[in-house]
Amino acid sequence: MSVFSNDALIGEHILITGATGGIGYEAAKEAVRTGAHITITGRNEEKLEALKEECKRLNSEVEVLVGPADINMEDDRKQLVRNAKESIGPITGLVNSAGIGGGAPLEDLTEEQLRKPMELNYFSTVLLTQEVYKDMKQQRRGAIVNLSSLSGLRGTHSNIAYSSSKFAVIGFTQSLAIEAIEYNVRVNAICPGFVDTSMGRQAIANIGKREGRSYEKQRQLSEEALPSGRISTPEEVARSIVYLLTDACENIVGESLKISGGGVMR
Repeated sequence: MSVFSNDALIGEHILITGATGGIGYEAAKEAVRTGAHITITGRNEEKLEALKEECKRLNSEVEVLVGPADINMEDDRKQLVRNAKESIGPITGLVNSAGIGGGAPLEDLTEEQLRKPMELNYFSTVLLTQEVYKDMKQQRRGAIVNLSSLSGLRGTHSNIAYSSSKFAVIGFTQSLAIEAIEYNVRVNAICPGFVDTSMGRQAIANIGKREGRSYEKQRQLSEEALPSGRISTPEEVARSIVYLLTDACENIVGESLKISGGGVMR
């Protein structure tokens, strides 16, 4: 079910990273439902092509550009943005949903485990945004949504690497929001808790393993701990992303929207 009209993003061009993951995938579908042209990127071209076909079935009138890229690489970032603009036109919305999880207690944390989440979740997000933002600034219009996490708002056990990278995304979001709103560019973040994606399920499984519980038991306990009684769906997160891309939230600036099922209320 969508709460948006089918023209809420008509005429907009949204670049979505991490489009082969659960949240990015659903965000792409929700964006085309509301009339947006989209550029979708990730490293799995086969999955991107499948998503393109699905998006075209949802709305045959929009343009969908597949742009395989490793956004950790400068050349890939520049080529992605250049191709998107040449194929569809100016980018007016950016969804930074590419990311990875992973974690360990401090004494077991390797340098690689520490660097990988920071490089993709934070550095690549900032550097790709830099490529897109300069045109938004010149155009004096745009919206940017960064995927952070509840782990970007409070620390949890064995989660130093991931949590630190997501805290960094919040700092980036708030700092850029202050700069960008001068040019009518809105910047906000989404902070989901557990989401029913492969990444979310793996996170639950990791907690279960640490506590000596099966995935099924740990998921049951995780859901029972939430006031809503369940974890979020990727579709719910996608609808929140699209909301922040629309003009319905013109004065929402630098916010971190929690999607926690009531688990975090501060």
